[in-house]
Amino acid sequence: MGMLSWRKWAAIILGSLLISAGINFFLMPLMILDGGLIGIALIVNYLFHVQVGLTMLICSIPIFALAWFQSRSMIYQSINGLLLSSYVIDLLSPYRFYFLYYIEWTPFTRAVIGGFCIGTGIGIMLRNGSTTGGTDLLAHYLSRYIPLNVGVIIFLTDFLIIGTGAFLLPENTFLLSLITVAAGGVATSLCTWNLPHNHHFRQE
Repeated sequence: MGMLSWRKWAAIILGSLLISAGINFFLMPLMILDGGLIGIALIVNYLFHVQVGLTMLICSIPIFALAWFQSRSMIYQSINGLLLSSYVIDLLSPYRFYFLYYIEWTPFTRAVIGGFCIGTGIGIMLRNGSTTGGTDLLAHYLSRYIPLNVGVIIFLTDFLIIGTGAFLLPENTFLLSLITVAAGGVATSLCTWNLPHNHHFRQE
């Protein structure tokens, strides 16, 4: 308990709010994707209208099951961030269209700000020893069996998710999604600057 626990919870709450704001207020009105687990959940939402947070939780179950046999400490770091961020994403969802109607943004601006919000939220969590888990946990697991760097596996996973979405969603989705992932990556990198490499694993 004590100050460290309070600080970690504050980071998870702030990170969840930023992630939720980025998804609901910037990406979803234009059907833009992010990478990782968030990207998968957004594709499911756009096609079948299932809640994003709920989809993230369901998709995380097999990933957490795999990670359980590799590194339980990674699960403990991820579970609170996943649960709270999923809840807050769905909590703010009804307010999405108020934001869309009252504030004018270009699609490019939405993609950049949305990605930056999500990346900053993830970075704040990572900086304080938490994460939302997702495909990063899967990448760490796969890196044991595939001779590729974890970062490369995450990048390939993100590209595969966005590429899949490009076939299923409107034609400008792919370019805007690439911008979002790039902005998110920059934001996360800035937030986790000078952290030891094994202290964090980037998202989603």
